Amino acid sequence: MASVDLWNILVSGSFISQRRREMQNLLGVALLTVFILTIAAASPASARDYRYCLQGKQWGYPGNCQFSTYRQCMATASGTDAYCGINPRVAFRERGFYR
Repeated sequence: MASVDLWNILVSGSFISQRRREMQNLLGVALLTVFILTIAAASPASARDYRYCLQGKQWGYPGNCQFSTYRQCMATASGTDAYCGINPRVAFRERGFYR
């Protein structure tokens, strides 16, 4: 008898709808957390204009601009058909054209 009553409780709509609400709340919290972390990771405080860009046929223009020094850039370009140039954002900012 007790197992039949337990079955009726588990199959009843109130138990299922309660579990569904709990799962929806959990999913909502998880999505909100992911959204907040995505916004925090893309904040302007983490942006940086590096001075040198790896440029060439496969990189285009301005290229892969993640090098602080010319030596870093040239070491990465070594053995490829790429070359290093100054980041245009940095160059124009130094001349006062870019803000």
